[in-house]
Amino acid sequence: MSPTQREVYLVIGGSGFVGRHIVQALLDRGDSVAVFDIVQRYDDVPFYSGDISDEEQVSLALQRSGANCIIHTASPPHGVEDPALYWKVNVEGTKAVIAAAVANKVPKLVYTSSAGVVFNGEDLVDIDERLLPPEKAMDAYNESKAKAEEIVLAANGKGGLLTVALRPAGIFGPGDRQAIVGFATVLEENKAHFQIGDNTNLFDWTYVGNVAYAHILAADKLVPPTEVDVKTKRENLDKALPAIELTTGSYRVPTSEARDLGPYVERPANADQLVAAFESGPRPERPVVRSRFDQFSEASLDRETESPLQVAGQAFFITNGEPLYFWDFARGIWRMLAPDKYPARKNIVLPKSVGLTLATLSEWWGWLVGKEPTFTRFRVTFASASRWHNIEKARRVLGYEPQIGVEEGMKRTVAWLKAEQAKAKANS
Repeated sequence: MSPTQREVYLVIGGSGFVGRHIVQALLDRGDSVAVFDIVQRYDDVPFYSGDISDEEQVSLALQRSGANCIIHTASPPHGVEDPALYWKVNVEGTKAVIAAAVANKVPKLVYTSSAGVVFNGEDLVDIDERLLPPEKAMDAYNESKAKAEEIVLAANGKGGLLTVALRPAGIFGPGDRQAIVGFATVLEENKAHFQIGDNTNLFDWTYVGNVAYAHILAADKLVPPTEVDVKTKRENLDKALPAIELTTGSYRVPTSEARDLGPYVERPANADQLVAAFESGPRPERPVVRSRFDQFSEASLDRETESPLQVAGQAFFITNGEPLYFWDFARGIWRMLAPDKYPARKNIVLPKSVGLTLATLSEWWGWLVGKEPTFTRFRVTFASASRWHNIEKARRVLGYEPQIGVEEGMKRTVAWLKAEQAKAKANS
């Protein structure tokens, strides 16, 4: 798409954590952007305040902004006291957004769903988008997000509207006042030596800049699908995708085709060339071999009524593609925050069953005294379950590749948090 043909975007929830990064990314590439939210955080972007569940207010923002693409990120944060708020914003609000989009002939809607829509507390290992939401959701937040996603995808192709849903997992980054601030609080309260579970559970943490990038990709590629485009993608399914090496760096498996030089008695005359070939030589192209259970096998594709190789009407998991052990991430954050303070004590490992028992007692006590508990069964499950997702669909269909690795993302996040802490200290 040429610069003169760029969309006019209305980012609903643009004052929130993910929304602000999307707005900034759009501004950075020169797009026209407006924000619809309940809190004004901008002085350089058209802002419209309103209730997302009121179709007339959403319509008015669309008309005044001239938007022809909606990016809907609005949602209450996880853990609010009133579960009904999730339904009002995520479900009724999304219905209002769709109705307003159709009434104003807006052709595109990108919805921020959540990887949590398929989570029920059990381990999720390398799952793809074929996994359906559980009959019983993990909590009110994920239940409402799953329903909203269902509504968004069902609206695709109706009234001239194309829709797509993105499912980011474990979002972190500058501006994150939930996960990262929570980890910082644990450190401040000298509780960083407690571990729940055996830390063998891989978890997808996703840098917020990558999430914003995925939304813009989805918006750019949200066009009526063509048989030619789908056919081309299908023909390329046997071509391997490159490894995601943003954090680990590139490496080669030492096989007969790629092995290090040596040991040797006498150094070969062409040793330098051999070493260079090993370190930077081309990787042999091998076709992808798929079983009939693979999401992109011929058998799986033929079973689908609508091709998963198109953007419109589809859901996509969005992650960094670098799952790591849950507590390794937390300890990485703690070391960056206080290298001279952490680790100060030997870790105390609590089995998941013990953690759940203590969390239950914590919830009961919170109910008795009328105070929201900070230690809950959800958080115990969250910290001890494997949750990592297959993002091949996003990579092949959206062209998504993570731009910032987990380690670099952690550094940027900690730098932001330290700056915020210094600012708060100076103002106190």
